Amino acid sequence: MLAELSIKDFAIIDEIKVQFREGLTVLTGETGAGKSIIIDAIQLLAGGRGSVEFVRHGAKKAEIEGLFFLDSLDHHAYPKAKEFGIEIDEEGMLILNRTITSSGKSICRVNGKLVTLGILREFGQTLIDIHSQHETQSLMDADKHLALLDLYNKDEIMYAKDEYKEIYNEYKQLQKRYRELSENEQKIAQRLDLLKFQQQELEEAELVLDEDVKLEEERKQLQNYEKIYQSVTDAYYALYGEQKGLDWLALAMSSLENIKEYDDGLGKRADELANQYYIVEELSFELRNKLDEMEFDPERLNEIEARLNDLNRLKRKYGQSVAEMVDYAAKIDEEIEQLENKDVHLTKLEKELHQKGQDVLLAAEQLHELRKKAAKHLKMAILQELTDLYLEKADFDVQFNIVEGTNHDPEWKGKHVKLNETGMDKVQFLISTNVGEPLKEVHKIASGGELSRIMLAIKKNFASHQGVTSVIFDEVDTGVSGRVAQAIAEKIYSISNSSQVLCISHLPQVASMADTHLYIEKEVEKDRTITKVSTLTEDEKVTEIGRMISGTELTDTTKEHAKELLQLANEIK
Repeated sequence: MLAELSIKDFAIIDEIKVQFREGLTVLTGETGAGKSIIIDAIQLLAGGRGSVEFVRHGAKKAEIEGLFFLDSLDHHAYPKAKEFGIEIDEEGMLILNRTITSSGKSICRVNGKLVTLGILREFGQTLIDIHSQHETQSLMDADKHLALLDLYNKDEIMYAKDEYKEIYNEYKQLQKRYRELSENEQKIAQRLDLLKFQQQELEEAELVLDEDVKLEEERKQLQNYEKIYQSVTDAYYALYGEQKGLDWLALAMSSLENIKEYDDGLGKRADELANQYYIVEELSFELRNKLDEMEFDPERLNEIEARLNDLNRLKRKYGQSVAEMVDYAAKIDEEIEQLENKDVHLTKLEKELHQKGQDVLLAAEQLHELRKKAAKHLKMAILQELTDLYLEKADFDVQFNIVEGTNHDPEWKGKHVKLNETGMDKVQFLISTNVGEPLKEVHKIASGGELSRIMLAIKKNFASHQGVTSVIFDEVDTGVSGRVAQAIAEKIYSISNSSQVLCISHLPQVASMADTHLYIEKEVEKDRTITKVSTLTEDEKVTEIGRMISGTELTDTTKEHAKELLQLANEIK
């Protein structure tokens, strides 16, 4: 949920900090008080298009910050955070920040980390869904209808989609290999020449696994020969010789040996010391042999430098290590064999492609059937919601289109189909609000009042599936009244049972359903207009709802009507 919103020097807002709660929050106030400006600020916080016009006159920058709490570890924001290296604490706290300077620059942060506007927008889409009378949102975008339909029957469809994606990716890899192998003769000849040159260069290098690691170690020893030789010499003569380390250890060992029969504890220590003596003695012999073997060879150092230079030159082309270059050489050998015998491989790939095409088509068909099943249930649910909103004559359907492919694509029911990452389906939500009218795209519905109810019906079914933290309605109840207004109020409240809802409204029926009622007003202080936000008490709610009913004069009758609305709302809740 959106827990807190801070706005500074934004439009007519000087500085405000608003705390939000779960459930339904309704924002009311006189026209021009700044209600929509607050929604504009939230929209910018979610990655909307900014403008220097938003910066308060005389200020250097406008700042907006929102504190969100993620209600589940399954929230879509978590994979986004992992993708962009942003940490989210155990409480699921996410802070979005956006600054717009007077010069037009936009600075965006997520949990304190600087991000691009595009990244901020990706986070915003997982947190906030704003709908207004003049704005097309995801539910109005036909390109997103398929993803919404899949969410409606998430458990079953997502499992089938994962299986499909795995087969589809294998199919695409085969297609890629087939295209590469069936390119024109000139390209193949050029590729073959390049590969053979690389093959010869790597063969002439006579690579040995881990050769570079061993040469680096040997070079390090030769470069530090004097230091190593002196240290080994010092260590050897500290241990071996008259009155040196071994002599003193021998004396200590002999002394303890003399009293073994008198003290069992010291006897054990004498045995331990004897073991240590022989270990140190063996070490002194190894140091002596090392000194005898050590010899500085400047020519060998030159050879190592030359060989490492050759290996580093090859690494710039073929890999970061000798092991990677050996692997690359093996891949070259395999590709050369394929190109030199391409007809055989093409025939084999054609068979594999046909079989894999049938497999991926079968997976796509299973997805298609699951979606058709989900579409039937969705249609029934939407029609029921529309009936509740007094659009009982309306009709709703999910239109399925199969994109036709070419002769190279798999064939289904006598037609070649173009498959993509989501299957073979392209869906679109269609609606008709009057008997006899054809089904049309949602955004082509003319009446604002009808559009409001249609959007509410759709959102009611998808609010919990979309996974957004906050659903925001900006005057979506325009053009309705009476029983329709009451139905819209109840529907908006029902959406708040699964998602936090913020709603700007002029309808007293909607205001009466609010869990939290915020009043927006503007005042003039020091010759400047400022916006203020206050949370209304129960008595203040009665006064504000009464004002919304009467328009201007607040009478005892309108107060009683307001109390009745609040009482009815409490009964419905």
